[in-house]
Amino acid sequence: MTSKVIFIYKICPEQDWRSAVEKGIFTGTQIDIEHGFIHFSPPEEVETTAAKYFAGQDGLLLVRFPVASLSAALKWEASRDNILFPHFYAPLDPRLADRVWSLRLNGRKHIFPEDMTIETPYQE
Repeated sequence: MTSKVIFIYKICPEQDWRSAVEKGIFTGTQIDIEHGFIHFSPPEEVETTAAKYFAGQDGLLLVRFPVASLSAALKWEASRDNILFPHFYAPLDPRLADRVWSLRLNGRKHIFPEDMTIETPYQE
């Protein structure tokens, strides 16, 4: 299953991501630091993750990483509903992200980009 996944996604407060880009290293959000790994979502689960953990939160970014660009620190582990989720057990170079989108709100629900799974040149 995980061998077919091309991209994984991080939902991140814009301020955290901008700081990581400035410093050249992303150690994760507060919950990532507490858990000891950076939480990612596979494409088929990212909207559910947003609804469950980020409903109504403004100022979020969707950051996409090509799986092939990540090291052996990426582990697929059973999580919510025993679904395999990507967890990254190391600091991460933000330059490995290939796309970043602002997540806009429609009420309490985030609007996801239609092109989030399409391979395209980096844009922010």
